[in-house]
Amino acid sequence: MPVMISLIIGAFFAILNETLLNIALTTLMDQFDVSPPVVQWMATGFMLVMGILIPISALLIQSFTTRQMFLGTMSIFTVGTLICSLAPGFGILLAGRLLQAVGTGLLIPIIFNTFLLIFPPERRGSVMGMIGLVIMFAPAIGPTLSGIIVEHLGWRFLFITVIPFALFSIGFGYKFLKNVGEVTKPKTDVLSIVLSTIGFGGVVLGFSFAGEGNAGFLEPQVYSLIIAGVISLIFFTRRQLRLEEPLLDVRVFKYPMFALSVGLFIIIMMSMFSSEIILPMYMQGPLALSAAAAGLILLPGSLLNGLLSPVMGKLFDKFGPRKLIIPAAFILMGTMFSLSQVGVNTPIWHIVVTYIFLMFSISAIMMPAQTNGLNQLPKKLYPHGTAIMNTLQPVSGAIGVSVFISIMTSKQDSYLAHAEDPSSAQTMTQSLVSGVELVYLVAFGVAAAGFLLSLFIKKASPDDLASAEMEQS
Repeated sequence: MPVMISLIIGAFFAILNETLLNIALTTLMDQFDVSPPVVQWMATGFMLVMGILIPISALLIQSFTTRQMFLGTMSIFTVGTLICSLAPGFGILLAGRLLQAVGTGLLIPIIFNTFLLIFPPERRGSVMGMIGLVIMFAPAIGPTLSGIIVEHLGWRFLFITVIPFALFSIGFGYKFLKNVGEVTKPKTDVLSIVLSTIGFGGVVLGFSFAGEGNAGFLEPQVYSLIIAGVISLIFFTRRQLRLEEPLLDVRVFKYPMFALSVGLFIIIMMSMFSSEIILPMYMQGPLALSAAAAGLILLPGSLLNGLLSPVMGKLFDKFGPRKLIIPAAFILMGTMFSLSQVGVNTPIWHIVVTYIFLMFSISAIMMPAQTNGLNQLPKKLYPHGTAIMNTLQPVSGAIGVSVFISIMTSKQDSYLAHAEDPSSAQTMTQSLVSGVELVYLVAFGVAAAGFLLSLFIKKASPDDLASAEMEQS
């Protein structure tokens, strides 16, 4: 219990910080006199650092004790938070933000790996559900909490209010946190680190730029980054298969339940990240709602997602993955089809209910699939499995947002090109609606692929785990 409390407190405030700053970006533009592309680095840079560091987490987890890793990452996060709270200029603020990303990016794999080591497979569903509560609930309340703090206290208090809790987490962990796992001190392959950095960094950065820019994937800086990233990842994968002590052991994909869970996880991340951006655009455009109103409409679904995660974890322990994941994947498919039918006159309650079903299906798929996939891995592959799962979060998010935004933008441009009066407000509104409809029609196809994957899910039992460990040996 002390181990769980130490890790969960630290994780909650580190992950809360991911979305806490989103609503304050406009305020920061005015405060430091910077343009939207510059201030966007507060989000893009955070995601980039996480995408680069998480793959290296498997090496670090095996090189340092649990206690050293937790206290080190939380200390880095706290220092970054302090720098942000005192920043006299945007450059210093961004530097502090990137330090926060270092702490957050390394902390999440530590938590997953630690819980896999201290809890047996038959109890991991409930435990992973608690992690899901933190991972989902913290970002859900971030924008709402941010709006209140910025309006009444100022943007610096977004960081000041986090510092006492971070210090408490460090103190609590220092006193109660025990070491779990084994320090094996694997060899450091510098070339693997370079290829990983270029690969994951290039993909995350390229897709992030594609989602932000007007030209999308046609911009040279976008496609050159993505191509460089993909080529580096190909060489990185080949090198890992040849090394005796790989930086990130891609042999985890030999385990079918892990490979299936990764496929489902990518689909879930793409659906969630893109919806969190596209639905507010739709509500603030065709539905003419304010940003605050759009945030409140999405809040019930987001809160339900987090609160249901522990429940889904217990149901997973009791019934296994199939009875949760298959119905939820079908609901996700239906939700995406429903969103593809929205229009200018769609009632607010329809968006609220649909988003609740979307978040419900994500809650019933994500943690059960992750837990089931990790359960099939032998113990020595836990750091690699958790690192791959957590690396895919920023990568899938960046890909999902950029691809769906590009689809929406292309459809808008096509609609306006064939309109009689493309400059009229009604035509502009209808063009955005047509873009949203196409996005969710494509998302329906992606969700259908997820439903087909879910049909092959089976429970990774301890017998499967034992045989897998023998095969790996």
